[in-house]
This record gives sequence, structure tokens and C-alpha cells, in this order.
Amino acid sequence: MATFNVRPDIDAAAAKLGSTLGAGREIKRLPEVLWEGEKVEMLATGIYGKGNGLLAMTDLRLIFLKHGITSQQVEDFPYSKITSVQWAGGILAGTLIVFASGNRAEIKQVPKQVGKDFADKLRMYIATGSAPGAPDVPAAAPTPQQQDPASRLATLDQLRAAGAITDQEYQDRRKAIIDSI
Repeated sequence: MATFNVRPDIDAAAAKLGSTLGAGREIKRLPEVLWEGEKVEMLATGIYGKGNGLLAMTDLRLIFLKHGITSQQVEDFPYSKITSVQWAGGILAGTLIVFASGNRAEIKQVPKQVGKDFADKLRMYIATGSAPGAPDVPAAAPTPQQQDPASRLATLDQLRAAGAITDQEYQDRRKAIIDSI
């Protein structure tokens, strides 16, 4: 496995990749597109639009970065804008589809297990209203999701009906929502 020595969070996420083929340049350039204080949770390779690039899950957003010799492509999806996630896995790879603000982004050729992990974490965010790796919001400053448990429960029911979460995940999240009331 290649060593990048970029930043501890990026290096740790890159070390978990099965292959960094086609994403080495993007891993090295990732700090250029991160916001101050933003931490990388997971990385994956994939094809979005016209090129092979890097998919990065941070504590604030999902980012696709393609850094070519003559051009750079960056598209980000803040977690507050993501409304739905779909995963379709094949034998070795699959397609992660992210719906955000009325748009649909299809990232193809994502390695199977990593893509499933991305989809599961994104679904957890949608169900619980908290970003992966983000600190808990203090009780003195409730989020809109915390203010409306009925809509959070309805979203959770929809995720369960769609098969997006397991029965155990449903029970755990339902309990968390009810306990927060």
C-alpha cells in the first residue's frame, strides 16, 4: 500500500483503501479542497462524470475530487442537503447514487465493501440527523431534526420500508429519537 504522508486523518483513511490506483494525485491534493478544521472519515475511488477520482467522506460533507493534469473537478454534497442514498453492488464494485437538493450524482466503480460502508454511513446520517464523526450538538442548541421528532420518526419508517436500514438499526435509532424527547 502506498504511503502519502499528507495529513493523519487522510493517511489513515487512505491506508484502509484496497487500492489507490487512479487516486494518488487526488489524495495528495485533498487538503486543498477541505475546509478549515474539516476531518476525513473515509475514502473511496470511483468514476463520476468523465473521470476516475476520489470520493471523500468528511465530518461535514461528501466530496468527489478529480485532479487531472490540465483540469480539476470538485463536487461536494453537504450532509444537510443529502435527501437519499442508493447503493447497487456488483461482484467487485458498484454504484453509489446520492440525491441532494434535487440533483442526482452517480459515482460508479466504487469498490463493493467501501461503497456499502459509505451508503450505510450516509443513511445513518439521514436517519439520525447527525453527520458521521461530527460532534454532538449541545442540548442548548437543538437542531431542526431534534425539534421535530415526528418527522424524524417518519423518515426512519421510510428508510426501514425501503430496506435502507436493518430492523436493528431501526430499533436503535427509534429509541434514540424517542429518548431525545
